[in-house]
Amino acid sequence: MSNYLHQFIFGIYPYIALAVFLLGSLIRFDREQYTWKSDSSQLLHRGSLRLGNILFHIGIIGLLFGHAAGLLTPVWVWDTLGVSHSLKQGVAMAAGGVMGGLCLAGILILLARRFGNARLRAVTTAGDKLVMVWILLTLLLGLSSIFVSASHMDGHMMVLLMTWAQHIVTLRGDAASFIVDAPLVFKLHLFMGMSLFVIFPFTRLVHVWSGFGAIGYLGRAYQLVRRR
Repeated sequence: MSNYLHQFIFGIYPYIALAVFLLGSLIRFDREQYTWKSDSSQLLHRGSLRLGNILFHIGIIGLLFGHAAGLLTPVWVWDTLGVSHSLKQGVAMAAGGVMGGLCLAGILILLARRFGNARLRAVTTAGDKLVMVWILLTLLLGLSSIFVSASHMDGHMMVLLMTWAQHIVTLRGDAASFIVDAPLVFKLHLFMGMSLFVIFPFTRLVHVWSGFGAIGYLGRAYQLVRRR
């Protein structure tokens, strides 16, 4: 990978992905609210939907929050808590393996269900196919990185990835330089993960926002219904 391409993908592209993710979601909500839905296929074919959904969502939510906590928590916090870099890497590998395994099982069940049923195939859009295949590839790359990490348990590469992510979110320059020597599987996983944010506003993934928005209903006052 050329130096220019590396700098673009890991120094500039993250901000492009974030801008498309936020602005695209806002524009779609403003202009196409009737398309803001998960398009459940339960009425067409129940099958193994429940099992696949549970495994997939538990896994992907665990991966999302695990990545956020693992990458964005400053190194000095772990050092203060007395957690060594090698221990943190081991915990991250174990947690990622478990959650990744659940997510993989779930998405394979959902893929088999969707493409194994003629009625479901007929209503499956190009966006649906793109999202499911993209998530699957991103997931497989992430699980593959566990085996690469197992060959160097000193936590050095993990710290470099954390430093890269923290430089990106705090708008500090030269973030890409920290992962120049990262193994290819890590770079591919990062690129695929960032690209998910790019395709997010144009697919049914936008229903994720509704999940967060639903939390606001918990604080609403009860609706009173009185007889006349």
